[in-house]
Amino acid sequence: MYLVAAVLAALSGLFYAAGHHELGSFGATVCSYGSTFCDNPFMVLVFAGLAGAWGMFVSVR
Repeated sequence: MYLVAAVLAALSGLFYAAGHHELGSFGATVCSYGSTFCDNPFMVLVFAGLAGAWGMFVSVR
């Protein structure tokens, strides 16, 4: 689950950069598929936090 949280955190950064037109034509392509996430990348970061919290909750040590 920590891997999922890390991937979602990286995607949040990607959507943030694409939403602020920092990636050039690649950013336009990313925002054409995920326009909701480009407008609000914080939502993906919240999901990453929830996935990390869930990973801590279900981890067995």
